[in-house]
Amino acid sequence: QVQLVESGGGLVQAGGSLRLSCVASGLIFNRHIFGWFRQAAEIEREFEAGINWNRGGVRYGDSVTGRFTISRDDAKNSVYLQMNNLKPEDTGVYYCAAYRPAWGRPVATKSNEYVSWGQGTQVTVSS
Repeated sequence: QVQLVESGGGLVQAGGSLRLSCVASGLIFNRHIFGWFRQAAEIEREFEAGINWNRGGVRYGDSVTGRFTISRDDAKNSVYLQMNNLKPEDTGVYYCAAYRPAWGRPVATKSNEYVSWGQGTQVTVSS
């Protein structure tokens, strides 16, 4: 079955950086779109970034544009989220998610479009 395993979360001071990793198995990696979502208390999962398999299609949430970078390594079945200039409001559980899109559709930003999910990794940014 499909497995997505995140790692790289932790505690960091505001202005610091973290790099999250997601290793995927049980799916055709280069036919899936991957996304990163953040969930904090009392809010729905918020789209942070997504990437399709041709690397030309990336999307970012408004709050992270210019600070976060999503990338993928098809040889390692891995997706990464480089997070720079972290802010306390970036705190939350970060989930890696994936789905196989219809041809030509852009990277989805809604969580209900994503079919497979990891267990999440906690990111805490102190002020």
